[in-house]
Amino acid sequence: MKIGIIGVGLIGGSIALKLKQKGLATYIYGIDNNEQHLNEGIDLHIINEKANLEDGIKNSDLIIIAVPVDATRALLPKVLDLISDNQTVMDCGSTKSGIVEMVKNHPKRSRYVAFHPMWGTENNGPKSAIAESFSGKAGVICNKEDSAEDAFALAEKIVYALDMHPIYMNAKDHDIHTAYISHISHITSYALANTVLEKEREEETIFQLASSGFSSTVRLAKSHPEMWVPIFKQNKENVLDVLNEHISQLRKFKAALEKENYEYLGELISNANKIREILDK
Repeated sequence: MKIGIIGVGLIGGSIALKLKQKGLATYIYGIDNNEQHLNEGIDLHIINEKANLEDGIKNSDLIIIAVPVDATRALLPKVLDLISDNQTVMDCGSTKSGIVEMVKNHPKRSRYVAFHPMWGTENNGPKSAIAESFSGKAGVICNKEDSAEDAFALAEKIVYALDMHPIYMNAKDHDIHTAYISHISHITSYALANTVLEKEREEETIFQLASSGFSSTVRLAKSHPEMWVPIFKQNKENVLDVLNEHISQLRKFKAALEKENYEYLGELISNANKIREILDK
C-alpha cells in the first residue's frame, strides 16, 4: 500500500516507521512545507520520496494528515477535494469537533476517518520519530458512522498495525476527555515552569536542586506553542471548564495551608491517591 504522510514530524514519522516495519506501507510519500524535515525523512528512511500535495495524494492509497490542528482544519477540505472514491484520508489531531465540523457537508466526507493516536512527547521533527511509540496506547476513532465501511476498516487496520487498541467515541466526547487527561496537563506544566522561572530570578540554585519529580512534572512544558496554542484554541470551552476545576482544587490546598488545617490537607492527598487505582489497572 502506498501512503502519503502530510507532516513528516514526530507523529507522522513514527507512523511511517511502524507501518514500514509491519510491511503495510510499501512506499511512502512525504509531504511537508519544511524541506529540512523532508530531507531528514529520506536520510532516516522514514519516507521514500518527497512530493508536493497534489502528486503525493494522487499516488497514495491512504493519506495521513499529521500537522497541527489549525493546519488540519484548513488542509483537510483541500485533501478531500483531490481524492478519488477509492482513497482514504486520516488525520491525527488532538482535537476532533472542529475538524469534523469543517468537512461534515463535504461530498467526500465518507472517505475521511477522524483518528487520534494517544501518544506524544515534548519533542518534534522526524529525528524524534520512534517506530514503537504507539505500542499499547489507545487509538481513538471518532464518528465512525460518518465514514465509509471500507475507509473505516482500513483505519482500524492501521490502528492495529500500530499495536494500539482502538476506542470509538464521538468527537465531542473525545474533546471533553482529552481536555481532562492531556490538555490540562500541558497547561499545568507550562504554569509550573513559569512559576519556577520567576522564582529562579531570586534563587539561582533552584535548578541545581531540582529532582527527577520536578523534571517529570515540567517535561511537557518543553512542548512547542506551534502545536499547543491551536489545540487550546480549538478546545477552548472544555479546557476552560477543566481549568476552573483545577484552580478550585489548588485553592483547597492553599486554604488548608493558610488555616493550618493539616488534617484536611491529608484528606486532599489521600483522595488524590485514588488515582493510583485507576492508573495501575
